[in-house]
Amino acid sequence: MKGRVLVAGFATRHVACSAKRAGYEVHAIDAFCDQDLTWNTKSCRTFEELDSLPGIINDSCKEIRPDILVVTSGAEDISVSKKISGSSRKKAGEFTDKKKIQNFFEENSINVPSILPDNQYPAMLKPCRGAGGWRNTIVNSKVEEDEFRSLWPDTPYVRQEFIEGIPCSVSCIASAGRAKAIAANLQYLRGGAGEKAFGFAGAATPFPSEYKDELMREAERIAALSGCTGSIGIDFILSDKGIYAIEINPRFQATLDIIEMSTGFNIFEAHINACRGILPELSPKHKKFVARKVIFAKRDLKVSDDMKKFYPKVADIPWKEDEIEEGGAIMSVYGEGSTLPEAESSLDKTIKEIARYISRW
Repeated sequence: MKGRVLVAGFATRHVACSAKRAGYEVHAIDAFCDQDLTWNTKSCRTFEELDSLPGIINDSCKEIRPDILVVTSGAEDISVSKKISGSSRKKAGEFTDKKKIQNFFEENSINVPSILPDNQYPAMLKPCRGAGGWRNTIVNSKVEEDEFRSLWPDTPYVRQEFIEGIPCSVSCIASAGRAKAIAANLQYLRGGAGEKAFGFAGAATPFPSEYKDELMREAERIAALSGCTGSIGIDFILSDKGIYAIEINPRFQATLDIIEMSTGFNIFEAHINACRGILPELSPKHKKFVARKVIFAKRDLKVSDDMKKFYPKVADIPWKEDEIEEGGAIMSVYGEGSTLPEAESSLDKTIKEIARYISRW
């Protein structure tokens, strides 16, 4: 065993599993503690409100005495007694605020959708805080914007030019003003209408685009300029007008598991090495295409089957009798292949099989 790791955040399964594969004893604080997270951790503790997380982390650190503390979504800029392995709280806080991300891109001459003046439409409205694209909304009139404000009256937001294109991302490892791109990925969004339309719904790697190398070079430049440490993700839109940077994620990304499945490269180990000033010399080679999609509940439901029978084609496996609200994530599903269409076909086949179970819950 290399040491004891505590992983804390809204969703930790992907990081905890990577840490275990790297040879660590892993403990987790997670909002769900799904089945496969418990299989890969020595202890798993849940929480309900993010405000309670700092106290739970501090208590767990006293009890577990971890050698390494890492955080995931929702906890990027959390304040706790033990040093977090990764970007500083100040740096993480900068890049969890979309207005500050916009300023960073503009100050460094990075191509980014423009901020629109009031009353110019269509506009992409993005809450300054929040992850996964939740609540990002296109409005075409003042009436629609007023409706957005009425739904979230105390939520600051930015008004961006809307760019049509392909959502994609690059996973990087950064340290001391340097960075190495690990993989370029295609992103899947939830689609439809409403506050969840631009929500993250999965990804595939590698991104089969002629612009992949250009994306990776630009991501390395951004990651190096950011001053972040460890795993960092850059979101882009690839459009007919060029490449637009969209966001910076100063934490482990949801693409971690498909990258590791595709390449065999361990991102947790690379993150820890980056905290020691060591970067990968080369980007890992992809051995296959891997796609992942998240299945969301179309109505309130109670899980009535044990879905671990589908493992390892699925992850984030709920417990039997778990109650999931409409719109909530049920589980993740994977597909693999020698091409992206093969991986997506494999993925869709498993989704259809699982849907037969979900339909009777």
